Amino acid sequence: MDAQMVAATDRARALEVFAAVAAAGSFSGAGRALDLTPSAVGRTIDRIEARLGVRLLLRTTRALTLTAEGQAYLGAARRILTDLDDAEQAIADQGAPRGRLRVSASLSHGRLCVVPLLGAFVQRHPHILLDINLTDAVVDIAGGQADVGVRFGPLTDSPLTARKLGETGRVIVASPDYLAQHGTPKVPEDLHRHNCLSFNFRRAEPIWPFRRDGQEYVLSVHGSIEANNGETLGQLAVAGVGVARVGAFSVVDDIAAGRLIPLLNAYNPGDVETIHAVFVGGSNTPARVRAFVDFLAERLR
Repeated sequence: MDAQMVAATDRARALEVFAAVAAAGSFSGAGRALDLTPSAVGRTIDRIEARLGVRLLLRTTRALTLTAEGQAYLGAARRILTDLDDAEQAIADQGAPRGRLRVSASLSHGRLCVVPLLGAFVQRHPHILLDINLTDAVVDIAGGQADVGVRFGPLTDSPLTARKLGETGRVIVASPDYLAQHGTPKVPEDLHRHNCLSFNFRRAEPIWPFRRDGQEYVLSVHGSIEANNGETLGQLAVAGVGVARVGAFSVVDDIAAGRLIPLLNAYNPGDVETIHAVFVGGSNTPARVRAFVDFLAERLR
């Protein structure tokens, strides 16, 4: 360390000591705050006064009083120490993720699984402004409409980077009241006599997959309502409107509470949908994007 740097460090320490003396009202109090002996504190004050050529403190056996010059020096010392703290904090925060982060997630999974995690994320990364958009429309990540998208199912070929967050199975459910009124299906073909609530974006004719004796097959189903998200279908099933086949994550609480009953588990084909975070990858990927994807992978897996 060169002489100029040593001098600057010594002067910053001297300012800290002087401010501590003014706050404590004594050398001993300042020493306790800074882990210094009273004599070391006194010597520091002596050096400051000698360098400035003025008296900063009036010392008696009972108290220390700031002179007019001491009051002016204290104000300057506090400003300098505050500026120094701010500068060090700014430098320390340069590597911290920061800025606006635009996230797109589906309505059901976003509301039930992603949104409950956001408070913990922003607490961990206070310099990130999180902009969340819940929609079942496919948002163009590569086109700049969002920074991170949470996607279900197989991914199309694209230049985007994808990281697997988890997967979810599907379950057929109905409410106890619906089953009491319409009967419980014992085999998949019984669904022809039931009101099957389906998604409106899958196929022109809704079909549900099953497995019997190791062989997979599909069954055409029909119902009075179609919806674009599993949460809505689950709500309709809870209300006793019909039978729904939805992602297990969207009805796990309703099943646990007895509001919905799983059906035809013996014929469940075990199909799952993978869940990925997709984003523009590469060496220039912002730290805020990497931080959020890592967080989702940690919490959702």
